[in-house]
Amino acid sequence: MSATVKRLLTVNPRGFCAGVERAIEVVDRLLETHGAPLYVRKEIVHNTAVVEDFRDRGVIFVEELDEVPDDQTVVFSAHGIAPAVRDEASARGLRAIDATCPLVTKVHQEVVNHVGSGHEMVLIGHAGHDEVLGTMGEAPGRITLVTSVEDVASLPFAADAAVACATQTTLSVDETREIVAALRARFPNLIEPAKSDICYATQNRQDAVKALVAEGISHLLVVGSRTSSNSRRLCEVAENLGIPAYLIDGPQDIDMEALAGAGDLGLTAGASAPEHLVQAVTEHLAAHGWQSEELVTLAENVRFSLPGELE
Repeated sequence: MSATVKRLLTVNPRGFCAGVERAIEVVDRLLETHGAPLYVRKEIVHNTAVVEDFRDRGVIFVEELDEVPDDQTVVFSAHGIAPAVRDEASARGLRAIDATCPLVTKVHQEVVNHVGSGHEMVLIGHAGHDEVLGTMGEAPGRITLVTSVEDVASLPFAADAAVACATQTTLSVDETREIVAALRARFPNLIEPAKSDICYATQNRQDAVKALVAEGISHLLVVGSRTSSNSRRLCEVAENLGIPAYLIDGPQDIDMEALAGAGDLGLTAGASAPEHLVQAVTEHLAAHGWQSEELVTLAENVRFSLPGELE
């Protein structure tokens, strides 16, 4: 590092994943064709700026369907829903557009298949997260949530039981690997997903943070909201490698006093954080002496098609 020039290493890939882009495009298209008000169950994605922008444009976010008037259109968020929610919308005659990320839908299908085959079903995830609530709603009372290695020891299944596991898509790759290893050690017949349930974008962004740390950054800034699981995991990746990390919604959240003695900084964004916030942070730090450089670890080109009703 130069004695006079401090670098701001902005890593790529960062920011929006294909599932978030799809969900946002669903709402954009409906606002164009349907107009406001438009109802969305839960936050369409877990980012304050995105939600506030849509709210300003006439989107009404609700927690449950009983807040949606009859004969209205409702969008289901990217995080997925329990079948009971879909059934309720149908029974009410609501026009429902499902913006669930296809990678979340894949996990739902895995769970349904395993429960239907009589397996003991374990879901690795964070209690209360929208995605976990939706997945567990596929088979109420038949899925056991595991949040840590310690939880594995208290599972009530016999060692030779046919136990299957699935995971929330936005978890820490390293932490999940440890939990799966504990499950495998306790249940030799463990049935794992053929391909990791953790989504490509979560994996790529965590790998990118490790690349930033390898570049010698002294601190990491993660653009993302506190409600965003994958954004919080990015902070944890850096912290587990000994690098202080700060989760910020934008430049207004940067603690410049905490960065007073900082050298090179790393900057990334969670999968639901818009790029304009990254650029605002870059401009703010440039005014305080950090020279921006791009660090590219790989190129993403994933795209998901829109729901059939909108194609």
